[in-house]
Formats: sequence, C-alpha cells, structure tokens
Amino acid sequence: MQLLDIVFVIAGLALLIVGGELLVRGASALAQKVGISPLVVGLIVVSAATSAPELAVTVGAVISGEPGLAVGNVVGSNIVNILFILGLSAVLVPLVVKRQLVRFDIPVMVGMSVLLLLVSLDGQVSLVDGALLLAGLVLHSVLSVMIGRRDASLAARRPADFTIPSTPSTGPIAIPRPVRLPLAFMFLVGGVGLLVFGAQLLVDGAVNIATGFGVSSLVVGLTVVAIGTSLPELAASLAAVRRKETDIAVGNIVGSNIFNIGMVLGMPAMIFGQGIPVPAPAIALDMPLMLAAAVALVPIAFTGFIVARWEGGLFVVLYVAYATYLVLAATAHSALQGFTDVMLIFVLPLVGITLIVFAVFELGLLHGRRLARAEAARAEAARDAAAPDTAKP
Repeated sequence: MQLLDIVFVIAGLALLIVGGELLVRGASALAQKVGISPLVVGLIVVSAATSAPELAVTVGAVISGEPGLAVGNVVGSNIVNILFILGLSAVLVPLVVKRQLVRFDIPVMVGMSVLLLLVSLDGQVSLVDGALLLAGLVLHSVLSVMIGRRDASLAARRPADFTIPSTPSTGPIAIPRPVRLPLAFMFLVGGVGLLVFGAQLLVDGAVNIATGFGVSSLVVGLTVVAIGTSLPELAASLAAVRRKETDIAVGNIVGSNIFNIGMVLGMPAMIFGQGIPVPAPAIALDMPLMLAAAVALVPIAFTGFIVARWEGGLFVVLYVAYATYLVLAATAHSALQGFTDVMLIFVLPLVGITLIVFAVFELGLLHGRRLARAEAARAEAARDAAAPDTAKP
C-alpha cells in the first residue's frame, strides 16, 4: 500500500501541473478577450490560476477531515513562493520590479498575512474570517485593475516617468500564443477537472504516507504538498525570467500569495460553514515565518526596485534551513536541538542584521540620488531663467 500511495502522490502532482497549465491558458485567453492588460493578467488571472491547485487540495483536505493538511498547504506554499521560487528566480536573473508591485501589491500581501495570523489566533478560520479574507482579495483585485488602467494611461502620455519601461512582448507569460474562445472554455473545464481529481489523489496519498511514517498532516502539507502545488508558480516565474519579464515574475509570486490567503483559505471556510481548524503549531511557528518572509521582501524590493542575486540566494538558503528544521522536528532527530540553537543564536540574527544594514545603505543611496536630481533640476531652472537676460544686447 505504501508504493500505491507514492504513485497516488506522483500522479496527483502530475495532474495538478497539467490542470494548472490548462487553467492558466484558458483564463488568460478569456482575460485578453475582455481587454485586460498583460500586467494585470499576470498579477490577477495567472496568479488565481496558479493558485487553483492549492484551492483544490485545500477543499479535498477539508472534505477528507484533514484541516492540518489544508492549512499547511497554504502557509507552506506562501513560504515556498517567496523564499524558494522568488529566491531561485533572483539567483538566475536579478529581479527588477515595478513601482505598483512595491508600493501596493507587496504591502497588501503583508497585510493579508497579518490578517490571516490574527483571525487564526482563536484556533480556526471561521465563516466570518473567511469572508474577511475573501473581501480583502476582491478589494485588491479591483484596485489592481484600476491602478493598472491609470498607469497605462499615464505611460501613454509620459512614458519616461516610469522606472521600468514596457517590453515589446505582449500577453501573459504562460501563454505561447492566443487561443480561440471555445478552446479557452475547454481549457478551463478540463483544467478544473484535472485539478479536482489530481488534488484528491494527492490528499489521499499524502495522508496515508504521513500516517505510515508517523508524520503529521501539517508537516506533509508544509513540505511535499506545498512544493507540489507551487510548481505552477515555479514554472510561470522561470518562464518570466527567461523572457526578461522580471516584474511579472515577482507579481506572479505576490499575487499567488494573496490569492492563497484570500481564496484558498477564505472560500472553503465560507463554503463549509463551520470554518477550518488551524493547528496550534502552525499558529506558533509557520504562520509567523510566512509573515516574516513577506516582511523580508519589503526592504529588498523597496531599495532600488530590484531583488539582487545575493538576496535571492539568501532566500533559498533560508528555505532549505526551514525545510530541514521541519524534517528534523517531524522525525525527532537527535540533531534537532543543535540545529535549532545554531539557527536562533547565529544564523537568524546575522540575516536580520544583514538585511537591516543593506536596507539602510540602499535607502541612503536613493536619498542621495533624489538630492542630486533635485539639485540638477534647480541648476537647470536657474540656467533657463538666466538665458533671456544673457540674450539681451
């Protein structure tokens, strides 16, 4: 039975990947038909589509009576998205991000993470809590569309005002070419069907494996299932890096995290009425780590509007350390105490100090550049004001 469970997990992951790809193509094609810009498609439609595997797994886990797997899947996926997928993408190519992502979407992601932690403190995500999370997602989507249209209008009149110019490529990163409307609907229906069936296989296999090894469903959700359901985000981000659409790579990750919280946890909590129980270990450790990963992205993205290679490498190392801790804790390994001491006493404080020092340094550089531009503008204005006087005989 153990071998069959492994087959279920592998088959479920494969179906999730194929179903997510079909759903991405269908949803993006429909979005193009109604005239939504490629950036908004990347931030909202593609993010929603790549979060569909997480939604399918969460619904299947709640139906199967495994709330730990449901919560672990969402929290683990958000940690994987930032630390591993975004970090790996930055290692390959430094990620330059747009101002909208930095000034609006990333703060919203942090706010949604805080909201999820707060509503979970009583041990469950209730119907009302789910409505709050879903309302936050809807509000973010509406404002993103409005901001995207406003920025597109400003860019048409003053393209030089934008730090990152638009690239010649059109269409969302996950679509190689446009598809017709009937085919787009077929992609949507087929993608949803594959996601539901694949999610059920994955949940059944993962729960049986966890039971056989004595590992909690929360740990399985935080590791194997979280990585598996984040594969669509990984594929989309790597495709964005390959096409030099680095702002879309960051937007896909940020948007997916917002959808994971608002839709993947909020919607099932409302549908099932009784809410989703949240395991105490997730509240004590994993949700704060998810919030810390989101907060860590703020100074990195704000300083210079770029995620550098060394910052991406740091994120990947932190994720490997987190996954190692989960495995050691789940197996009650003798090295757990020593590993924990090294991380708490040495590694994490060093990481925090490094981020603070570089953030202060980069902010100082930005301030210096602003002063230099202001001084140059004043000098140019003075020259322009003096020009008529010098022209007089």
